[in-house]
Amino acid sequence: MSLAFSPAARDLMAAWLAHVGSLRGGSPATVTAYGADLRDFLGFMTGHHGAQLGLAPLQRLGPRDMRAWMAAERAQGLGARSLARKLSAVKSFYRWWAERDGFDATAVLSTRSPKFQRKLPRPLSATAAKELIDTVEAQDGRDWVSARDVAIVTLLYGCGLRRSEAIGLTGAVLPLGEALRILGKGNKERDVPVIPAARRAVTRYAALCPHDLRPDAPLFRGIRGGALNPRHVAKVVEAARMQLGLPATATPHAMRHSFATHLLDAGGDMRAIQELLGHASLSTTQAYTAVDTARLLEVYRNAHPKA
Repeated sequence: MSLAFSPAARDLMAAWLAHVGSLRGGSPATVTAYGADLRDFLGFMTGHHGAQLGLAPLQRLGPRDMRAWMAAERAQGLGARSLARKLSAVKSFYRWWAERDGFDATAVLSTRSPKFQRKLPRPLSATAAKELIDTVEAQDGRDWVSARDVAIVTLLYGCGLRRSEAIGLTGAVLPLGEALRILGKGNKERDVPVIPAARRAVTRYAALCPHDLRPDAPLFRGIRGGALNPRHVAKVVEAARMQLGLPATATPHAMRHSFATHLLDAGGDMRAIQELLGHASLSTTQAYTAVDTARLLEVYRNAHPKA
């Protein structure tokens, strides 16, 4: 399908992606994914209308256009979850564009997202999480590399950090205190308590690391001293989980799920856990903690003054 949409549309898309990447704090991966989704959408509309579309025709897209696009995506085998993600990107673009240029984008913004079954994350048990960290320590014979990997995975589980948040730390956090200020998604800051085990792990790594951990440079380094590739963390955890016979769901992100679930199991407050994770929505936190209705009712009965 042709992607020859108008130069004005290309310029507009570039401006929106710059907005996503800077003002909204989107990661490079998010910007790339949004760009691909929007290019597919605009490319379809070009072929659907049989002509190169300028900005005015794109502003006039109606419900039939949106239904045709979604039907074409599904016909090509795109799943409901992936289509919902694409629609979210298109709506985000139109919402920004309508606010900037002052036109009515209701036809696009009111398009219903396809329903899909959310996959609940599978946290590890407390024992499995500890065994995984212990096994990560044995993955590399170089003391400083082993200490680095343990420090990262301990931050994921002990502080509930996203992998990108842990990798994004700089030498400015040293010496690690009792709390970390994390810059999360959407440039939102949150303070996260640091458990003693995480503090010890990071301190040990910093003492063994052969590279200069300057305040303005990445804390976690690759072998040659550059910023550590996030993929390395996934590989280390994968090797450890295979050694332990854990399921494929035992990923770096599962350590964050485990952090939340184990806090809740120990009597933690859902709102407090939401703050620690940096979630905008409490429903996201509920999914991360893998709680069922019975558990939520138990929390409600114990906390509500009239229960």
